[in-house]
Amino acid sequence: MTLRVGFAGTPEFSRQALRAILDAGFIVPLVLTQPDRPSGRGLKLTPSAVKQLALEVGLPIAQPRSLRQDGKYPEDATVSGNALREAALDVLVVAAYGLILPSWALKTPRYGCLNIHASMLPRWRGAAPIQRAIEAGDTHTGVTIMQMDEGLDTGDMLLEERVAITDADTAASLHDKLAHLGASLIVASLKQLASGRLAPRPQPKEGVTYAAKLDKAEAALDLHLDAETLARRIRAFNPVPGATLRLPGIDAPVKVWLAQALASTSVTSIQTPNTVSNGSEPAQARVLSASAQGIDIDTGRGTLRLLELQRAGGNRQTAAAFISGWSWARAT
Repeated sequence: MTLRVGFAGTPEFSRQALRAILDAGFIVPLVLTQPDRPSGRGLKLTPSAVKQLALEVGLPIAQPRSLRQDGKYPEDATVSGNALREAALDVLVVAAYGLILPSWALKTPRYGCLNIHASMLPRWRGAAPIQRAIEAGDTHTGVTIMQMDEGLDTGDMLLEERVAITDADTAASLHDKLAHLGASLIVASLKQLASGRLAPRPQPKEGVTYAAKLDKAEAALDLHLDAETLARRIRAFNPVPGATLRLPGIDAPVKVWLAQALASTSVTSIQTPNTVSNGSEPAQARVLSASAQGIDIDTGRGTLRLLELQRAGGNRQTAAAFISGWSWARAT
């Protein structure tokens, strides 16, 4: 059986899945993606990664602002509903689409909707599974292909596969691993669906956690936390929303791209401890030293060594390069 596969997705994670579906030879009569967004310094309207691919290969595209018929944009739901019905889909693949699919949309395709979710369900249901897995210190994560229902990532599981989370993984590197895996798994799922071999199974009732959407307010590091937690948070928020703190002698918050937790600090080039804050309230932490090896912060529960940083409006730098332009450190 040759499946007619609709696709709903927006960012790069989704684009890789759509590319794999096309390369596998499936018919894609309709692509749903979010409306173009302002981007860059000129705030030019920019199409999503999925739309760019769909345009390249000449696929029909719909960009509703909402699919809710009782929502703010009912006209969008009507147009999109007509497009979905006219596409006569066997199945709709959903990957990081960014819009809620109401009941009518879930039921329109012959075999419903399959979701590519970047976690081992039921752990990390929700919007930010990649970041929350790193932040929590998980040693592994993965991808689950799920039959969608009206709950929040509560549908039956179809296929899943694990990947390890290393101490070097950031949200960016883990995203790339999972995007590649998700693309492979969705093709396998569609092939099994076409041959009648796709077997759903309920999610376990135990181990449910929720991956809350990232908030810009989380970028400011809470230096009351222990060094291990802070190091994980920095990796989890790399590149978005980014982790920031304030350093002495610098007016604007500094972005921290990379850091590590130390058991102790041997570098003592700065003898007098100096208060550092997260920009919202005084923190119980001090700058212990600054050298080519890094900038060491005493959190009260371990030492956090800052390895790569970026000033507001500047470029990403190693600690050594950053310190060379930090007049406070040179004068201390």
